[in-house]
Amino acid sequence: MQQWLADPPFFGGPGQGTRQIVELFVAFGLTALIGLEREVQGKSAGLRTQTIVGTASALILLVSKYGFLDVVTSDLVVVDPSRVAAQIVSGIGFLGAGIIIFRRGSVHGLTTAAAVWESAAIGMAAGAGLLLLACTVTAMHFIIILGFMPVARRLASRLGGAVRLHITYEDGRGVLRQILEASSRRNWQLTELAADPAGEPLGAPDGHVGVQVTLVGSGILRAPMVLADIDGVSGVRQLDDDPD
Repeated sequence: MQQWLADPPFFGGPGQGTRQIVELFVAFGLTALIGLEREVQGKSAGLRTQTIVGTASALILLVSKYGFLDVVTSDLVVVDPSRVAAQIVSGIGFLGAGIIIFRRGSVHGLTTAAAVWESAAIGMAAGAGLLLLACTVTAMHFIIILGFMPVARRLASRLGGAVRLHITYEDGRGVLRQILEASSRRNWQLTELAADPAGEPLGAPDGHVGVQVTLVGSGILRAPMVLADIDGVSGVRQLDDDPD
């Protein structure tokens, strides 16, 4: 048994050294950071999904680089590692397509699908030994997620933009008409209006209903405060661009 465990083809062959273990752990750590960020934000495809995708991509690329050395013969068998890498990209594309959905007139899940694709790319870079590139893209991820949103909100408040809101209000009092009039007075254009299904939102007081609206215009970031002050409105919640 000890002789079998120590047999180089099983545990000591090419592609199973310290360098490859380090590359796997780099892929594991970097994609876990991305997954942790999504977990904290309450998004889907969080810690476990991102880490599994990134680590598995690194392993597949390592298999592509080293897994066929025992059958490679000079001038007879040639292995192209890029073929397996291309299949990773195709596979992640199918996974991302399953995440993206169309609901209530808008697309959901684009950022989630992009994050999964990004984790696969980071894992592939780590598996290929491009550790600096893998670390750089991970840093860029946090710049995109944590840095771009405040900038976008500042631009929206000054130049104009769009905001998606879920509004809960008392039914039968003409509150929706007041919401539309308040928006019209401030030149906010309504581009989406969808009523909640019967029984939603959960936990709303009796006689209250909910709608999802998208408003476009300048100074749009003040919309939640403005609409919340309307008599009969019981709650205004801003929705993320990508709630999934």
